[in-house]
Amino acid sequence: MDNQTENNIVISVHEKISYHKAFILGLQHVLAMDLYIAPIIIAGLLSLSTENTSFFVQMCFLATGLATLIQTGAGIKLPVVQGPSYVPIGAIAAIGGKLGLGAIAGSLIPGAILITLIGYPLKWFAKAVRKIIPPLVGGTVIIIVGISLMPTGLNNIYQAEGNIGENILIAAISAAVLIICMLLGRRMKGIGTFFRLVSVIIAIVAGTITASLFGTVDFSPVKEASWFALPSLFPFGKPVFNLNAMITMVFVYFIILLETTGTWFVVSSITGEELDDRRLNRASVGEGIGCLVGSLFGSTPMTGYSSNAGLLAITGVASRMVIIMSGVILVCLGLIPKLSTAITCIPEPVINGIFGIVCVAIVTNGMKVIQPIIIDDRNMMIIGLPILLTIAITVLPTDALNKVPDWANYILSSATTVGALATVLLNLFIPKTR
Repeated sequence: MDNQTENNIVISVHEKISYHKAFILGLQHVLAMDLYIAPIIIAGLLSLSTENTSFFVQMCFLATGLATLIQTGAGIKLPVVQGPSYVPIGAIAAIGGKLGLGAIAGSLIPGAILITLIGYPLKWFAKAVRKIIPPLVGGTVIIIVGISLMPTGLNNIYQAEGNIGENILIAAISAAVLIICMLLGRRMKGIGTFFRLVSVIIAIVAGTITASLFGTVDFSPVKEASWFALPSLFPFGKPVFNLNAMITMVFVYFIILLETTGTWFVVSSITGEELDDRRLNRASVGEGIGCLVGSLFGSTPMTGYSSNAGLLAITGVASRMVIIMSGVILVCLGLIPKLSTAITCIPEPVINGIFGIVCVAIVTNGMKVIQPIIIDDRNMMIIGLPILLTIAITVLPTDALNKVPDWANYILSSATTVGALATVLLNLFIPKTR
């Protein structure tokens, strides 16, 4: 039995499917993304006008699509969906607030080029990964990715607009419909497989209908949005290259790279595709070029989205063709604001109810990776302590981050980064022999 059969993959990575089928399956990846949250937070911190905020979100859709096409089509060549990272939010807000919006683009460009260079021509990235990320570390990082995302989804349900009880009910129905569709796909052939393939779309529709019964669905912003808008290079001003800002963002980029490497391990585990040296180096190049494109069009640094990696396990669809179609759809949404606005109108409890099940899928795939490993005292510490630290960071009060230096703030703002760093360091420093 091959890896893809073991992982219940229905459509394999390199399998060709029809364009209309790829469109439907790619659309559910787009619908399940919350890529507009990070740019909205940054826009609020930078006090952007309503018009500039809308344009900023539009550019993030466009950059996400282009970065996804670059990474999946020519970089890692695995079904990886790119999206705006949450890690650099604090750094971008600080740089933009102190030095102006032009300094944001100026700080992002050098780091993106550096990430590209360590993939090719230097070929350092794969060597570093091979040295510091064996299966024990890779599996633990996958588990940490899932655990660190869980509180985010739950908090978004609790803090969304409307009655908290209604929000929980909407999220629960969305999650329940998704689970039912998944189980139908495993128990029934034919029609069951269909339900599993489009399980996310069915869950989103069911959740949105439920939300509409409580009056929490509002598509009125779609009327005000324009039909077509062309992008422009450096829309928020010519880049300003400040040395301190550039050094800060290079540091942040390496944190993002560690975060996105965890996502690549998730995808590799789910699809059964090996992450060899050539693929890892190309992935670094894809990440760097995607981030560079984002900085040119006024977006934020890109990272591989773990939530979409989890969708691969839920739907059983691992085709690159589907993810490439997702990239095409995202580019179109970036050029047609009316459509991208419609996506942002899907109620938060619906998306995050589905998001919770995605996190479960990610954690269980991490468990599969470490399952064959003997859990002695050393390995128990390498697995357990990073998980403890990940949970500690997720419950850390936001005010506590205001009292630490900037460099520590960037690390502590991401539970995934803290957990992943701890796993790598513990594996390096705890001796293997007695």
